[in-house]
This record gives sequence, structure tokens and C-alpha cells, in this order.
Amino acid sequence: MEITNMNPATSKPHLGSAHQAISATAGHIYADGTYLSKNPTWHEEHSSWKAKQVDVMLRKHGIKPSTIAEVGCGAGEILSCLASIYGSDVRCFGYEVSPQAFELCRPKETKNIHYCLKDLFLEPEDITFDVVMAIDVFEHVEDYIGFVRKLKGRAKYKIFHIPLDISVQLVMRGTVFQKLRDNIGHIHYFTKETALATLKSAGYEIVDCFYTRSALELGRSDIANSLLRIPRGVLFSIHQGLTARILGGFPLLVLAK
Repeated sequence: MEITNMNPATSKPHLGSAHQAISATAGHIYADGTYLSKNPTWHEEHSSWKAKQVDVMLRKHGIKPSTIAEVGCGAGEILSCLASIYGSDVRCFGYEVSPQAFELCRPKETKNIHYCLKDLFLEPEDITFDVVMAIDVFEHVEDYIGFVRKLKGRAKYKIFHIPLDISVQLVMRGTVFQKLRDNIGHIHYFTKETALATLKSAGYEIVDCFYTRSALELGRSDIANSLLRIPRGVLFSIHQGLTARILGGFPLLVLAK
């Protein structure tokens, strides 16, 4: 990593910068407590599973980062889990624009994990990292293509975890997309093809991608997911892409340059 002009480990959160970022990209629900009221854990319970997916991808390609940054780090637990996996030789930096999420991050700071209430894009352009992650983020961002385009120069490798909300069964259910918008802030919806096209249109080279098995491996207890667990598992073992398109429940993890 090349860092000049600033040390993220000692920089202080700048609340004004965070609010500028919220206004520009994220919407007021992340600043005024609305999102926290609907998602009080900020999905922290899924963090170890998500960190495992990232680790699988990095190890598959022999990538051994010394610095990792996460944009939209939420409660900060994914970075905490990765720091536990890689040890003290890896420095981790979390950037979050929600004051409520940042407060969830604070107790997790260590000598090699640092969190900033700040938009990464407000940092000088020469602040770069070995790996930058955006895990379940750009579906929340109004200008999502502009977001991923600006992220490109911040690291050699980028990892995206992208919910694939468009599936036959969700389209048939009709009201689900409004619930995704109201409850978890998704304002854009993707298939594998449109997610990859988004990254390519922003100038990325796709190194690798694979479906993650959130519908099968995370303990979701709502009726729809419970009823679909067996058919999803059977069909996914036969044809992954077809299962994702018909039944949904399988996000996409992407490694890009």
C-alpha cells in the first residue's frame, strides 16, 4: 500500500465529511437512525460468513494483502473477522458514512483495525490499499456506476459482494422489491449479468466470480426461505446459474482489477 500525506491509523473522524457523503450517495436513512431502527444489528450476524467468502476468493488467487479497506463497513465485523484470520501483519481500514454504524465499529478498533466516519473518496487520491472491499454496498448507492468507477483506483484488487435480487420467484411475488427498498435500502436490483456489466462499464477487469450460498448457509427463518431451502439446495447442486435466476438467494462475489 502507498499512503502519503495522511496516516489513516491516526486520522480523526470528520463528521462533516460523512454527512456530505450521506447526502451525495446514501440517503438520509443512514444518518437519521431509520436504517438502524429497522436493522439494529446492521447485519453483523452475517459478518463471519461474509469474511469467509472473501478469504476463499483471496486464497484461491494467491493474494496476500498487507492492507485491506472496506467501504461501507457497517458494524465493522467483517474486517474484525478478517483481521483474526490474517493476523497482525495485515492492517485493516473501515470507512463508514453512518454515525450509528460507526458507533458499532468503535469497540472493535485494535492496533491493526481502524475505522473512519468518512467517505473514502474524500481521502487524497494517493491513499491506496492492496485490497478494497464493497460488501453489499453499491445496490444502496444512487449513482452506483459512478461509485464503482471512483473506487477503481483505490486498490489493485477489488472485491464486491452483490445481492442478486432479480429472480423469477421474487418478480412473481411482486411486493418484495418494495420491501427490499423500505427495509434494507436496496434501490438497485441485479442479476449476475447486469452486476458484471456494471463493473465492466466502469472499466473493471473481472478476475473471478462465484455465487455465494447465503440462502443455504445463513440461518434465515422466514417462511419463504424455509420453504425454498430444499429445492434451492437440490437445484443449485445441478445448475447454479439457473437456480439463482429462478429461485434467487445466491449473491455474487466478484474479484476485479
